[in-house]
Amino acid sequence: MIKTLKMALLTTIVGTSLYASNYDSETKSFIGLEAGYAVLDGKKFNLLPDEDSSFYEGSGIEYGIRIGAQNDEWRATLAFNYYDNNDDADDQNLERGQAMVDYFFLSDPSATIRPYIGASIGYANYESTFVDESGLVYGGQAGVVISSGESLDIDLSYRYSLGQVEVLNSVSSVTVGVNYIY
Repeated sequence: MIKTLKMALLTTIVGTSLYASNYDSETKSFIGLEAGYAVLDGKKFNLLPDEDSSFYEGSGIEYGIRIGAQNDEWRATLAFNYYDNNDDADDQNLERGQAMVDYFFLSDPSATIRPYIGASIGYANYESTFVDESGLVYGGQAGVVISSGESLDIDLSYRYSLGQVEVLNSVSSVTVGVNYIY
């Protein structure tokens, strides 16, 4: 199963990268940082017998790095995000790596604001007290890219991911990213 997931992820990454690089418009690479507010719906272990071990919604700040390529219409991104909330009430930790493909509605390269919609697939590790599982995540995202010069983009996005991990139901986040285009 793990080999199949790795092969599917590798095929998605290579395929979208090749598509973006072979497209008629100019392809640009980028690297960036992002931060956002995430809400996790995951299982937690409870020591008290009157409390169940059902899903718990915790929230906090997540950080991430990303690298990718884009042209006038498409963007392919590899992102790694980290969320850690060690409060006694929340006690949740999530590491998530994703491959994302976005379609820009406005393909005009001179547009300052370009809205997009996209899909993602990846792998996540969710941890809480006495809970530690990893598995597939998939979802979608929507947002806008604001161009700030030739080599800098600001990315405002909303992402929603579902987990194929028994202990992780979903992750939703609002992020702000800064990409250096080279």
